[in-house]
Amino acid sequence: MAELSISPDVIRDALKDFAAAYEPTGAAATEVGTVIDAADGIAHVEGLPGVMANELVTFADGTKGLALNLDEHEIGVVILGDFTGIEAGQEVTRTGEVLSVPVGDGYLGRVVDPLGNPIDGLGSIATEGVRELELQAPGVMQRKSVHEPMQTGIKAIDAMIPVGRGQRQLIIGDRQTGKTAIAIDTIINQKANWESGDVNKQVRCIYVAIGQKGSTIASVKGALEEAGALEYTTIVAAPASDPAGFKYLAPYTGSAIGQHWMYGGKHVLIIFDDLSKQAEAYRAVSLLLRRPPGREAYPGDVFYLHSRLLERCAKLSDELGAGSMTGLPIIETKANDVSAYIPTNVISITDGQIFLQSDLFNANQRPAVDVGISVSRVGGDAQVKSIKKVSGTLKLELAQYRSLEAFAMFASDLDAASRRQLSRGARLTELLKQPQYSPYPVEEQVVSIWAGTNGKLDSIEVEDVLRFERELLDYLRRNTSVLDTLRETNVLDDDTVAELAKQTDAFILEFQGGKGHAIGAPGHEEHAAAEAEDVNQEKIVKGRRA
Repeated sequence: MAELSISPDVIRDALKDFAAAYEPTGAAATEVGTVIDAADGIAHVEGLPGVMANELVTFADGTKGLALNLDEHEIGVVILGDFTGIEAGQEVTRTGEVLSVPVGDGYLGRVVDPLGNPIDGLGSIATEGVRELELQAPGVMQRKSVHEPMQTGIKAIDAMIPVGRGQRQLIIGDRQTGKTAIAIDTIINQKANWESGDVNKQVRCIYVAIGQKGSTIASVKGALEEAGALEYTTIVAAPASDPAGFKYLAPYTGSAIGQHWMYGGKHVLIIFDDLSKQAEAYRAVSLLLRRPPGREAYPGDVFYLHSRLLERCAKLSDELGAGSMTGLPIIETKANDVSAYIPTNVISITDGQIFLQSDLFNANQRPAVDVGISVSRVGGDAQVKSIKKVSGTLKLELAQYRSLEAFAMFASDLDAASRRQLSRGARLTELLKQPQYSPYPVEEQVVSIWAGTNGKLDSIEVEDVLRFERELLDYLRRNTSVLDTLRETNVLDDDTVAELAKQTDAFILEFQGGKGHAIGAPGHEEHAAAEAEDVNQEKIVKGRRA
């Protein structure tokens, strides 16, 4: 038998060539976990040792989940969708991705869920990319000081509690005090800026509805549509029927959509209605994940929940495009208690607060802004010069009126100066009333507040103040260019003041001369009747009893 003559060198070279040319064709390894239990929108999963915080995972039926808790032997997953089909024993796989949402101008005029999916029945949305939900807020060097006004169209706010672009201004008050109405009016007030076509004026709006009734969200959408404001607004809806995880994520979805525009050099207004319900949803998620509870059973990081959200609202530096995102978070209090846990947290994070009083609301003072404890810490630098000039004494006069009003309830008689102060204060208070969905342009606010602070209303009956204001503005539109001048310049100079005083005095004579002097004209039946000269105890006591 012949011997084999293959040398070891030949074998070695053949193996070397084979190894160099080898390409693996087998299946890639995939991490797979197993559901231990699933209930109330939360699943506990065994396995997946390499999963990252906030990573998306996929359940056997295709439902996505968000890995929030990373324990030694299991992970806690928030189920993003219907959890009724998820049971113990099912497989869970990693995706290697963090939660992101599609963004772009296609979202304007649409209603979406917290994952960015359209829920308004109008078809798919053309997107311009995706953006992570959890993004770092701009740093100090990436920001610029707030210096541009964000007009709300509400006289009491624009005059005394001004808001600037890039500011976080809290709206806080009991239920049914008009918090959402202020936010919706602010969105509607951006219509003229949008129609101007000027990118520097246009404001894209985002309304995030958290834990509200579906009918309430539908009515908000209807109001915006009727006012022509839906075309520049995106509604992110997480209604009360949604799982707690969706309510927790909805504000971050709105912020991600807004940040896309902000970093594109555009201006954004975002409403969070309301963050109290987001905190409650996060509390529910945390307790179901078995995290240790703290004060009022909230988890220890509930402050960070809101701070990392609201810090994303900013005015960016010129190097980053000078875009801005203005935040109007809403917080609901119980029995006007602003010292509760969540209200104090958000007050400390924001740049000011607009406090709405249920007593004022019930006394027909709407919007029910309590100017005594409402404040704007940075908005003053952004206030329009003309409004700043006429409203300088307004807050002081109203504060003096409130203190004197309380004193007058017990005083037997008042001196002439006090009666004049009460008379002026009653008229200024009446002047600050305005109906819902009727924001005022800047120039009309200037004229109204100028008339009030300069004594032009002193001879007008309290019940006639709003009618006087409405007819005065109509008179000025027809007979003079004062409103046009104020709109173009935003400055109230001496010549404009002289012309305004002349025209107002002429209108007062016409108003009192019989053209509309019927006290209690139609549309004002809700105002209580009062004596002409006597702004006194009877009116004040009636107001207090109301």
